[in-house]
Amino acid sequence: MRRPVGLILIGLGAFLLALAPLVRFYVADRVVVAPLNRYQVTSLESKGSTYFDESDLKLKKNVTLLAKNTVRGDVRANEGNGDIAVWDSTTNIYNQAKPDKPVQIQGFRIAFDRRTGKLTNCCGSNVDGDNRVRMSGYGLLFPIANVHKRDYPFYDMTTRQLAPMRFNAVEEVHGLTAYRFTQTIPLTKTARLDVKMPAKMLGLPEKAGNQKVDRYTEAYNTVWVDPRTGIPVKHRQNIRSTVRTPNGKGSMIVAQADLITVDKDQRNLVDMANSTALKIDLLRSYIPGAGVFFGLILLFVGLSLAFVRPAAPPPPATPRRADGKFADQPPPTPAASTTPHPTP
Repeated sequence: MRRPVGLILIGLGAFLLALAPLVRFYVADRVVVAPLNRYQVTSLESKGSTYFDESDLKLKKNVTLLAKNTVRGDVRANEGNGDIAVWDSTTNIYNQAKPDKPVQIQGFRIAFDRRTGKLTNCCGSNVDGDNRVRMSGYGLLFPIANVHKRDYPFYDMTTRQLAPMRFNAVEEVHGLTAYRFTQTIPLTKTARLDVKMPAKMLGLPEKAGNQKVDRYTEAYNTVWVDPRTGIPVKHRQNIRSTVRTPNGKGSMIVAQADLITVDKDQRNLVDMANSTALKIDLLRSYIPGAGVFFGLILLFVGLSLAFVRPAAPPPPATPRRADGKFADQPPPTPAASTTPHPTP
């Protein structure tokens, strides 16, 4: 029985040793990808904000603005290409005191490589319905499970331009060690408006009359990212939106806010990042490591059983007689008597 059992163990050990690199370098690369069906709702808050209330035609100051961002994956939009994920994002910014009257609504659709996270132009990608935009770099995610301490090109949906997301620190977010990246969006014209505004609202003499204006935006964005997964766990968006006259002499703030992910959602994102990191570690480290460890043990035991002959047992001990001598020794013969027998 030793040899058949040993051969079976050798086969199992060889199978585990072959399985380990297969899981690490083949299966993991195909499983560690962005999901197709992402659904995520995140809230950001900005206290002491300023914005122009169009319903009252007044500039509101020291108000609390909230931003609700919803990301939803469209599993059928990739036209059957399983390597591409398509996500829709909608952000609704509103005054906490007037939630039914949005200050700004922005929506966009991105298509990106599920393994690298890089944007691609297909599948109806657009910004606020404009599908003429050409996206590049990264969008909502950093490189999937492969974030390093370096700069990354990120596409800004508001100004529709590529700007570097620069690494500048390592910080903790609710116990998770995150990489902090910052992105500076310079003052950029984002829309040409078809309305005229009173000169007084633009800081010009009233006699200047109504003025044509364009919308401009500038921002300073900060993202804290889990380097193990590429999942952002905290956002901070310091934005300033204005309208300006073509000559730049008149301007008015439309919105100024410092939006930060609320604490509850930070914790939820950290939990999601930890759960995702565990799955990645299982495929990249734990399962391959266990396969090598147990494969070597089975291989060693199998070789021992199949090809190493057991040592011959020692000969049985020779029993002793009651007089202390070995049983295989002949009993002593009685010595001949030296006393002479009498002669009859």
